Amino acid sequence: MDTAAFRADLELIPETLDALADALDSGLPGLDALPTLGAARVLVLGMGSSRYAADVVARRYRAVGANVVVELASAELLPPPAPDLAVVAVSATGGSAEVLRAVERYRGTGRLIAVTNRPDSALARLADVVVPLLAGVEASGVACRTFRATFPVVDAVLGMTTGATPEGRFDATKLRRAAHANAQLLERAAGWLEPMTSLLAGPAGTWILAPVERLSSAQQSALMLREVPRRSAFASETGDWSHVDVYLTKTLDYRALVCAGSPWDAQALEWMRSRGSRYASLGMELEGSELAIRYDHDDDEQVALLSEMLVGELVADRLLHASPGLRET
Repeated sequence: MDTAAFRADLELIPETLDALADALDSGLPGLDALPTLGAARVLVLGMGSSRYAADVVARRYRAVGANVVVELASAELLPPPAPDLAVVAVSATGGSAEVLRAVERYRGTGRLIAVTNRPDSALARLADVVVPLLAGVEASGVACRTFRATFPVVDAVLGMTTGATPEGRFDATKLRRAAHANAQLLERAAGWLEPMTSLLAGPAGTWILAPVERLSSAQQSALMLREVPRRSAFASETGDWSHVDVYLTKTLDYRALVCAGSPWDAQALEWMRSRGSRYASLGMELEGSELAIRYDHDDDEQVALLSEMLVGELVADRLLHASPGLRET
């Protein structure tokens, strides 16, 4: 991993999303083979940010009745191979040890689909169908462009496999809007990055809250703060926050970034304000927030899912440069 190249990877996000939008318009490779699988159930396997994105997408399909489950590939208790089960294995590198081990039990069933950025990887060689992420090479080794690509690609795979059509799918128009939103955040970062970094880099760590429909934004933001500058960071679902994290506001110098839009925002913020916590908001100006970052189409859930974690990623990069000894570790 070369985290010194992380900012360069981030700068390529708009271009990557635009190119993926073109690919969606043309038809992703491998999609045409999926309707022939005849699967009534879908199991999605992944680790880390791959699972974060897959969880969000699969929830939309379950909401319209599709039988889609997401599991950590490291789990020992997984469904047995069956004629009506399609397995979607998601790994940006195609080499995740846990994913490769998990899919061994499903080899030869004719229903193993690989979603990967490396069509020549070990995972791709095991699969019956390969659908590429088309995110390009991430020089830093940190999943940022592949993370964003996972949403529309897994969405396309589940749509073709289940035949379901949930609201809010990731079409080319959404991706182009997200490309614009990411470009706008990058262009304007000089105006907000320093104060945001100062606010979020608390002595006890950083907390990121997001509604369950966009929980991946909090999870990915926290992961970037842990992975790139190696800072303590934690993700919470906004409603669940009042049951699992509220306690820390009483004892810590609590710093939070709130990805706005949950019906439970006010509940969480009431606790934070009453205990002197400091927080910023993203996508909406929330009462008591010291900073509020807006961008075009931030009220579009699909655009937000592909854009709002860029704030955490840029803060992570800024903190990395404040600790240059970490860049090669």
